[in-house]
Amino acid sequence: MDNSERVQLGQIVKVLRGRDAGKYAIVIRPIEDKFVWVADGDKRKFDQPKKKNILHLQVTNEISNEVVESIREAGRVTNGKIRFALSKFAEQQQADAT
Repeated sequence: MDNSERVQLGQIVKVLRGRDAGKYAIVIRPIEDKFVWVADGDKRKFDQPKKKNILHLQVTNEISNEVVESIREAGRVTNGKIRFALSKFAEQQQADAT
């Protein structure tokens, strides 16, 4: 998926630049055309997300429905749910690699 495509709420992305480079995160709020707020539930929690330029992200096709539903219903998501979604994605990536 190309970085120029629209990034969606709940989408899993890989950070390419900055101190979090190489780590996966979830988009918790798209803002403007070029930026999104991302959280990983561990270092970058929901309450203190990181503003990232979408050019510095590798967008995946995976969207966490649990995170999307939680944000739409309650306006927030637990950090545990974010961590769970990312760990489930990592397990799926490892299974696909073997």
